[in-house]
Amino acid sequence: MAGEGVDPAAFMSRALELAERGRGRVEPNPMVGAVVVRDGRIVGEGFHECFGAPHAEPNAIAAAGEACRGATLYVSLEPCTHYGKTPPCVPAIVAAGFARVVAAMVDPDPRNQGRGIEQLRQAGIEVEVGLLEPAAQRLNAPFVKLTTRGLPYVTAKWAMSLDGKTATRLGDSRWISSAPARELVHTLRGQADAVLIGVGTALADDPLLTARPPGARVPARIVADDQARLPIYSQLVQTIGEAPLIVATTEAAPRERRSALAAKGAEILVLPAQRGGVSLRALMAELGLRRMTHVLLEGGGELCAAALAAGVVDKVLAFVAPKVIGGRDARTPVEGDGVLTVAQALEARDWSVRRVGDDTLIEAWL
Repeated sequence: MAGEGVDPAAFMSRALELAERGRGRVEPNPMVGAVVVRDGRIVGEGFHECFGAPHAEPNAIAAAGEACRGATLYVSLEPCTHYGKTPPCVPAIVAAGFARVVAAMVDPDPRNQGRGIEQLRQAGIEVEVGLLEPAAQRLNAPFVKLTTRGLPYVTAKWAMSLDGKTATRLGDSRWISSAPARELVHTLRGQADAVLIGVGTALADDPLLTARPPGARVPARIVADDQARLPIYSQLVQTIGEAPLIVATTEAAPRERRSALAAKGAEILVLPAQRGGVSLRALMAELGLRRMTHVLLEGGGELCAAALAAGVVDKVLAFVAPKVIGGRDARTPVEGDGVLTVAQALEARDWSVRRVGDDTLIEAWL
């Protein structure tokens, strides 16, 4: 295989590109890619393909064979030193005879966290850390958050018109976004551990919240419903056989409603109440205990407002359609009371813009 010149950043970019292929298949493990470079050329590459399968490094070593001896290994995350479902990667790297290892970032997992780098150096291998680290950190942001804070990464997603409406004043929203945008959302669902909506959205839209066609994962569908108002005849309840349904509620919900939903197969998760609804911080803590890595928050406006106020949202995906809806009573993506002054507005740390069909997708990191 030919490499992309001799620019080290190009080799690490390839490792990151390979790592991305594992999205939705490896969680709660990190996405990792590895590239073996000898004499300025890629001679082997690999990535972590699915949870429980061999890691990126042994896959790349197997692809390169004897060409590993004296070569450089570019890997998007520090190689591991601990036993899990697979053996540690560091001994395999040492045995393969690499002269140099370049890692994009240190592994935040306390079981590793610098030990891999130390053991490689003790074996006489030159180690460099930090090449394209910002890109590596962003790639594995869900893994990093779950590992360091015990919480899932939350992406809030909405589709809106040019004038910031998610539905008309009568509640009609089909379809604001274009078909390619909706296809992308189904892909995102198939990579997430859970899809979360508020009960208002469930009542208004009667959604399925499944990935169509199915993706790498079957996300749990979660409804934040403090009074357990979700009807047993809703599509969410009627399709429990296709995907799990969790109703996050409170002690204030009538027991007969909770029992009726449980009898249909829904998991009833009773959580503390906060600001007239379910405590979203408590919900995220529970999902973290379940090792859920990524939650896709799909609205509505009240739930998005509560999630932003609670500080649980990490990223926003806003699909903006070239349409004007109007209406002072039409829905917006973030409702609630809002801030009092513009100076109090929540600002994105970084953002990007790209075209998806007829729509513009704004991706913002908070």
